Amino acid sequence: MRRSQEKAYNICVGGGWKHKYENYILALLTVVVNGIVMGICFDFYYDLNDDTMMLDIMSGAYSGGPDGHNMQTLYPLGALIALCYRICGAIPWYGLFLCLCQFGCFYLIAVRLCALQEERRILNAGEASGIFGVISKAALLFSLSLFVWGLCLTHLVNIQYTVTSAILSASAVFLFLTTPDPKDSRQFVIRNVPAMVLVVTAWQLRSEMLLLTVPFICLAGLYRLAESRKIFEKENLIRYGSVLGIMLAGMLVSGGIDCAAYGDAAWKDFRQLFAARTTVYDFYPQLVMEDSCQDALTGLGVTAGQQKLLRNYNYGLDDTIDSRFLMKLADYASDTMRAGKDWGSIAREQIYRYYDRTLRGGDGIYSALLLWMYAAALLTGLIVRPGFRKFDPVWQLLLLGIVRSAVWMFIMLRERDPERITHSLYLAEFALLSAMTVRIVYRSRGEKAVTQTQGGRRAASCEGRMTVRLCRCIVWIMAVMFFLLTGEGVLRGAPALRADQEKRARINEEWYAIDEYCRAHSENYYLEDVYSTVSFSRRIFDDAGRGYANYDILGGWMCGSPLYYDKLRRQGIETVHEALLDQDHAYLIMSDGQAAEEGFAWISDFYNEKGIAVTVEKTDRIGREYAVYQIRR
Repeated sequence: MRRSQEKAYNICVGGGWKHKYENYILALLTVVVNGIVMGICFDFYYDLNDDTMMLDIMSGAYSGGPDGHNMQTLYPLGALIALCYRICGAIPWYGLFLCLCQFGCFYLIAVRLCALQEERRILNAGEASGIFGVISKAALLFSLSLFVWGLCLTHLVNIQYTVTSAILSASAVFLFLTTPDPKDSRQFVIRNVPAMVLVVTAWQLRSEMLLLTVPFICLAGLYRLAESRKIFEKENLIRYGSVLGIMLAGMLVSGGIDCAAYGDAAWKDFRQLFAARTTVYDFYPQLVMEDSCQDALTGLGVTAGQQKLLRNYNYGLDDTIDSRFLMKLADYASDTMRAGKDWGSIAREQIYRYYDRTLRGGDGIYSALLLWMYAAALLTGLIVRPGFRKFDPVWQLLLLGIVRSAVWMFIMLRERDPERITHSLYLAEFALLSAMTVRIVYRSRGEKAVTQTQGGRRAASCEGRMTVRLCRCIVWIMAVMFFLLTGEGVLRGAPALRADQEKRARINEEWYAIDEYCRAHSENYYLEDVYSTVSFSRRIFDDAGRGYANYDILGGWMCGSPLYYDKLRRQGIETVHEALLDQDHAYLIMSDGQAAEEGFAWISDFYNEKGIAVTVEKTDRIGREYAVYQIRR
């Protein structure tokens, strides 16, 4: 069977110009057409302010020069993108990189599906292409496009680096599990180079997300290894050990470079601050947000003015809120608030939520399609595979169910499960399930082709007419269900995305007004209230070449970093609270809504604790909803 599949694969990828390039051309056309249609129907946005801050750092808009220390990606990737901005700052390199990752994965999967379809035709009909071959490939590529539009459209248009990392990892799972079996270990490693590159890139882009999808990568390796007659034979150890070793080496080397790049004392201190801030705001926000915790904060030495700054995220006004300060809060939250939780009640609640979102459609199209794919993989294996191998999907799906449940309960018990994480886990699981189904179908065809060649009429009689009809019936049912589910995803998702982007465009009008105002007054420096600007997002292809931005938010996850202080020193500022009070070129920007809701007591109380009475005076207007303020004694 391996020889027949190897021969078919060689014909697909190396048998003449037509066979060699047809798959690449069809896949490229599919991706380009989808990309153009998406670009016509929607704008491409950075979905979250995390991505826009990373963009500003790597492009040089934040500190005045492109820098790879963006705190989210590993330094080698950040430094490479920053280098591109140094070479030509007019090109939106970061956005292009994210788009290339996502649509590049789409392209690689499309090429693999076309190659597998050619292999099927060679094994069954003895030919690789022809008009019917092109039509069958076009049908597969249309199905892939429908999947992308039904489930991934929002994330392909409103781009996040976390989801992009998951798409890279999920694509690696699919490519690895569907790679044809080669005749030697060297070919096996070469053919899995794309999958290894995708994993290392995902690791550098968002390490935490890659680690969450590692169990699915491991299952893909286990499933392939289990297909071998002798699992622990030398050839298998070389094959899988080489792939695993190369991936781990790439991850360790990039991780080592990252550690060296952040090895400076100032960066080490900020990493501690960053970790403590994440603990407090992401996992125990009630400590700084709820009135019931005021006494606890007072006991930790946090003043009333500092409590207000922590609550509205403008803690950059107080330079004493440093790494030690936040680590003290994080330690208290971890030791006291975590221990005080009713974990039994939380576990019961999260188990029910897990049941609801998985088996009762709590996650909409994702839940429904997941159940369909489990059924498809199981039925395909039971009907198509010969002999006892037909029961392989049973233990494989049971193991997958156990592993995915463990991953999901891990994130849910932490009570930290936003859509960018849950959708990412779904995509990784979809990739594994679809790869299992594809591999069952195409390996079984190869097994049957060999069996029929060796066994003649006996093999043909085993595959009777009823079995063939049943297989066709199951295929059609699965195809109809797939089109119904993904079609529903398109019909619901596209209008919702359109409404979301119209809202983004309205909100972003104010951001562009602020940006233009600040750049028109380049002699000044502007500090923005965090909650006044947190809802801004940016179009990916509108932000190239803007240069240094003479403004910053008054808090956030880069506050207190070496780059943050570089930015202040560039403006001749030592501390923010002194600059706002004594330097005429430092101003505060705040929305009218936040000013009406929150007032300015958080500013006056902070200065009152220092023995300074202040007033906040409005000096100018920006757009329809924002004003510029100056703090005076």
